Amino acid sequence: MRIFTKSFSRTLKKLQQSFLTENIQNKKMLDIYIKYAEGNVSEEELENANEQLKEILKSLGLGILIVLPFSPVTLPYIFSKAKELNIDLIPNWYKSLSNDNDRLE
Repeated sequence: MRIFTKSFSRTLKKLQQSFLTENIQNKKMLDIYIKYAEGNVSEEELENANEQLKEILKSLGLGILIVLPFSPVTLPYIFSKAKELNIDLIPNWYKSLSNDNDRLE
């Protein structure tokens, strides 16, 4: 039970850190888009903001997929097709949570 508690606690800390990092990146993205509207942004900054927007859309898409009816049946199919077509559906914040040493046995 102790191993589970330590692992769970470690995973929650990683999740909290991921959300904090994501929040900071979202603020930067919004600042860049405001600067873009004013006409004071570099091409590199705009690319970074667009990448962050893609991550947000991945998170939203994943959330929508999870709440759909029959998602336990359709999700494996969707993810296998996405992998086949080299489409990345999983947000980076979630990927950073899953490490081999975080798996429960």
